[in-house]
Amino acid sequence: MNILGISAWYHDSAACLVRDGRVVAAAQEERFSRRKHDAAFPLQAARACLAEGGLAAADLDAVAFYDKPFLKLERLLETHLAYAPRGLPAFLRAIPAWLGQKLWVPDLVAEALDYRGPVLFAEHHESHAASAFFPSPFEEAGVLTMDGVGEWATTSWGAGRGGRVELQAELRFPHSLGLLYSAFTGFCGFKVNSGEYKLMGLAPYGEPRYVELIRERLIDLKEDGSLRLEMSCFEFGAGLRMTGARFAALFGGPARRPEAPLTQRELDIARSIQEVTEEAVLRMARTVRRETGQRDLCLAGGVALNCVANGRLQRSGLFDRLWVQPAAGDAGGALGAALAVHHHHFGQPAPRKTGRDLQRGSLLGPAYGDSAIAAFLAARALPHLRLDEEPLLDAVAGLLAEGQVVGWFQGRMEFGPRALGNRSILADPRAPDMQRRLNLAIKFREGFRPFAPSVPVARAADWFDLAGESPYMLLVAGVKRLRPLDAAESALRGLARRDLVRSPIPAVTHVDGSARVQTVHPDDNPRYHALLERFGRLTGCPVLVNTSFNVRGEPIVESPRDAWRCFMQTGMDALVLGNHLLRKADQPPLAPGENGGPRELD
Repeated sequence: MNILGISAWYHDSAACLVRDGRVVAAAQEERFSRRKHDAAFPLQAARACLAEGGLAAADLDAVAFYDKPFLKLERLLETHLAYAPRGLPAFLRAIPAWLGQKLWVPDLVAEALDYRGPVLFAEHHESHAASAFFPSPFEEAGVLTMDGVGEWATTSWGAGRGGRVELQAELRFPHSLGLLYSAFTGFCGFKVNSGEYKLMGLAPYGEPRYVELIRERLIDLKEDGSLRLEMSCFEFGAGLRMTGARFAALFGGPARRPEAPLTQRELDIARSIQEVTEEAVLRMARTVRRETGQRDLCLAGGVALNCVANGRLQRSGLFDRLWVQPAAGDAGGALGAALAVHHHHFGQPAPRKTGRDLQRGSLLGPAYGDSAIAAFLAARALPHLRLDEEPLLDAVAGLLAEGQVVGWFQGRMEFGPRALGNRSILADPRAPDMQRRLNLAIKFREGFRPFAPSVPVARAADWFDLAGESPYMLLVAGVKRLRPLDAAESALRGLARRDLVRSPIPAVTHVDGSARVQTVHPDDNPRYHALLERFGRLTGCPVLVNTSFNVRGEPIVESPRDAWRCFMQTGMDALVLGNHLLRKADQPPLAPGENGGPRELD
């Protein structure tokens, strides 16, 4: 049975092909269109998934859409009416898209894909729950989904067993942990729906001095994790802004303008809302544990990308094991919708589980073979060296040990927001200046942003306080071998602490001594695992900086051309395309038009 899942129109459109309950391919539309967080119908992603499965649209048993548009429209209409007349501008802006496209999903699918079969719909949080449980390593588990809003639900919980996920309770719009966090993201000058991870990264620089204010004036958080927002302080109900004058008055003035200097206020706000969010997640998880009796937990929804909260949840010991869908946001809804339709609508049994998750490292996108890469290089007459695997690994490990930054393009593209070793920029984490160099000269982004380490799964406990695996960079853990701060260092506050060197791997050690860890299993990504091992033998440190192969405002690279263009626009020293090694000093300049044009800051 072949089912194509689709998510579209709100944030990060994607497609996913499921065959007999197993994920064959999945990809986000942004990687092909080169528009970050592209919300358009994912035509190119769908075609790529069908090609990976060797299928035409006529071979599909069903297309699954990740939410129910008529229910979502009902919520929008009721909300705009409730906020009339303030809601009118947002309503007038939204309604043409609904009347023109969003209500006519079957017709659009039929026209775009030349498909005449059934189009089936899962509810938004059903899609999230299915994406969390069915690919997980668990035969049964609790399920918790948290995001901004789907049709009406903003949070849901229940349990999965075999071929079913049953959701038992939900929290409804406008009371939303995800929208609360996004409101603070926008207030601190970052882009809503893409800058939340910046707020999370900023939090350790601040002090939690607004926690009580948030709890007293903005959110009524119950012991069971349910919550109510004080809506007089928020504007997202009317549809055009997240916060307004009442919100600003609580925090001493208007929102920070994008790109304006960060002040201690923003640092403290970030720390405070992060702590409130973590407490809410813990309370929700306790409820799931108590009400379902399950010992393992699966997470999805945009809030599940908050890896700091995930790390705290894991350390709490509430559950024996935790598994987070790597594409936890709306993109993963395509995967979840396909799995929900496979199991819930068609009644198909769950695939046999082996103790490891079924998402295979989330390396589910297109790949470019040696002949395709060679043809690209030949067409542009790009100087390069082709190496077999062992010499290639030796050469790249040597370059990294010398302090060079390497673009690493291998195999199938990752599905989800994280580069996991196939579309990555790699560097030596031991270099004290590497974090600043990567942020400013290569990624072109804010200097406070931390980087993630990759480490072989068997060596993770030597370097990090991490219980179990973290294959998708969705858990934060403490870095081992930290040196204590002296009195002068302890007195530093805010961004003045950014350049402190506390560990033997400073480029991946955040200001609070933590890291967003990726553990690499040899079965998931053998070549990347071998590179980590080779670097470890050469340097004594089997850890590499792994950041996504892109620059600020652009999606992760999809093709060899994308990778080469990004390489040439940045301060990277070398590029590996499959078995081909390119050095920056040998390359001709970019041709006119190859620079890709202006980038949107986000």
